[in-house]
Amino acid sequence: MTALICGSIAYDTVMVFHGRFREHILPDRIHMLNVAFLVPSMKRNFGGCAGNIAYNLGLLGGRGAPMATVGHDFGPYRDWLRSAGVSLEHVRTLEAEYTAQAFITTDLDDNQITAFHPGAMSHSHLNRVPADGGVTLGVVAPDGRDGMIEHARQFAAAGIPCLFDPGQGLPMFNGPELLEFIAQSAWIAVNDYEGQLLAERTGLGHADIAKRVRAMIVTKGAQGSVIHAGGREIVIPAVPPEATTDPTGCGDAYRAGLIYGLLNGLDWETTGRVASLMGAIKVAHAGTQNHRFTMHEFRDRYRAAFASAL
Repeated sequence: MTALICGSIAYDTVMVFHGRFREHILPDRIHMLNVAFLVPSMKRNFGGCAGNIAYNLGLLGGRGAPMATVGHDFGPYRDWLRSAGVSLEHVRTLEAEYTAQAFITTDLDDNQITAFHPGAMSHSHLNRVPADGGVTLGVVAPDGRDGMIEHARQFAAAGIPCLFDPGQGLPMFNGPELLEFIAQSAWIAVNDYEGQLLAERTGLGHADIAKRVRAMIVTKGAQGSVIHAGGREIVIPAVPPEATTDPTGCGDAYRAGLIYGLLNGLDWETTGRVASLMGAIKVAHAGTQNHRFTMHEFRDRYRAAFASAL
């Protein structure tokens, strides 16, 4: 069983300002803002939802390939994904573009200023979902707007069950467009805020949305998650992490756990617990793809967390 993960592949450049933005951004001068921050600490991470999900799914031994558009600067990331055993068969390079990238500056109060350049991601609609039977599960994750719309339609046309994971891309769509995504999807995964926005724009509550799909999954950070499926609300506890180092990418790790459970026919309780543990492992590490484990280690962690075997 193979998952095709449509979404972004991006570089995340994270910089730390050893001061506080509020001491330099004056409210009465916001209309003529001209500031510069010295950032002695900088790190470039590999990111993007499709890349992160595929990496985490690979750790679990699942078969998943990202489908994305990248730029001429993709080389280091390409090498990394290859070394991690991630298939690049569906990754298209556009030589005239840069790979999507976020530039994130954080101050001592953990406030962030982010600039995002979509680059090649804006052309994700150039990729098409293959209809040759090689893909058994689809994922529509944050990506270029046109790409998300087209790929959801292509999964539906090919009869491939799809997980709709709108993430930070959700605000790009209006109510009718989101209703179309719901109609084309088998599963929906959102965080608590995204779930509220989805409900507001569609006029449907979580239970109503869940009736239109096989399951709706809502994550709530340290409060765990809830899976609405088959008329039930299945509460999944959060796994206490070994350390709270970096929450970036925890949602993608969680979704890899969901996909692993779906590919392997696990029940929702087990699937949710696998996903929860994946998020806990990720949060203990800086960056989105710097954690590693063997399946033997993962099963031991699972048994310790839930007092049952995987």
